[in-house]
Amino acid sequence: MPRRRLALALLLQAAAAFRPPPTRLKLALPRRHATAIAPPSDADKLARDRLIKTSVVLLVPSLAVGAISLVAFPALCRGMRSAFGVATLAVLSGDQGQFIQNFLSVIGILFSLLIGNTYAFCYNQQVMVYMALFEEVSVAKALLEQATLVCQGRPSYAGVLDDVQRYVDRDLKRADLSPAVLLSTRPRDDPLEAIMWQTSVGTPGAIYDTVRWLRRARGERLGAMQRKLPPLHFALLFLLGILEVCAFPLLSAGAATTVGAGALRVEAAMFALMTAALTLTLGVVVQLWRPRGSAYSVDAALAVMVEGLEDELSARRAAIRSSPADLPPAPKV
Repeated sequence: MPRRRLALALLLQAAAAFRPPPTRLKLALPRRHATAIAPPSDADKLARDRLIKTSVVLLVPSLAVGAISLVAFPALCRGMRSAFGVATLAVLSGDQGQFIQNFLSVIGILFSLLIGNTYAFCYNQQVMVYMALFEEVSVAKALLEQATLVCQGRPSYAGVLDDVQRYVDRDLKRADLSPAVLLSTRPRDDPLEAIMWQTSVGTPGAIYDTVRWLRRARGERLGAMQRKLPPLHFALLFLLGILEVCAFPLLSAGAATTVGAGALRVEAAMFALMTAALTLTLGVVVQLWRPRGSAYSVDAALAVMVEGLEDELSARRAAIRSSPADLPPAPKV
């Protein structure tokens, strides 16, 4: 009997082991609709327009200078040959005293040193501007949130929002104005000063520290956006670039007297590529130096940063218009 019971128990365990798994009900889940692609915002359109404009500004002059150099190079060499004579050009092309080589070396070193430092300086300035803008916009959002907590429901709330909007429109977004002009604003015309007056009674209120922090970030942004390089600096860059390429027609005119016109066409193509590359490089540095209107400038990124802040201001203004009534003003201390 114990053996039969043991065998029966083993059979029951084996049957339970081979039992088919329970069928799971498949719930008909709703299909996820494809998310609609949002239309590009004004900031995205501005960034795309800046990119197209900068590409045109850089490529069109470079291609034009290259084409003009390709066409004018043979005529320029023939003009030098008739003006200086074949014997003089042969001596210069031989460069026995290495005068032309030393001339090209000195001008090349000066041009490379100046344009390299200029590019590094302008790039570092752009980095400083971006860092200052990110900090200032973050502090401006903190000021808006703090002003809402302090002034919501009071009669001064709408005025505080108007002052924040005025600060964004007349100061933060005005990359076209000189930073020195923005900094010279009179205190009575300063919207941040008006915010402190409306939120402080007798002694500075809780918003005072945020406004002071925002003013510090504003000063860093204005200092970073101030132009440090005068236009004369870039005129000197273009002058050195012209001096760099002036020696090549002189050498080619002398070499063409011995090797023929076939080499002159090859040298014309190389000269065109070199002048186009120099024009493109100088154009990049100039575009990096410009404070606005370029793909390298910060106005497109600034429009994206400020877009959320302006939407928040519009939403809070709409909430004021839809509110049933305002709370009574705070008692004066």
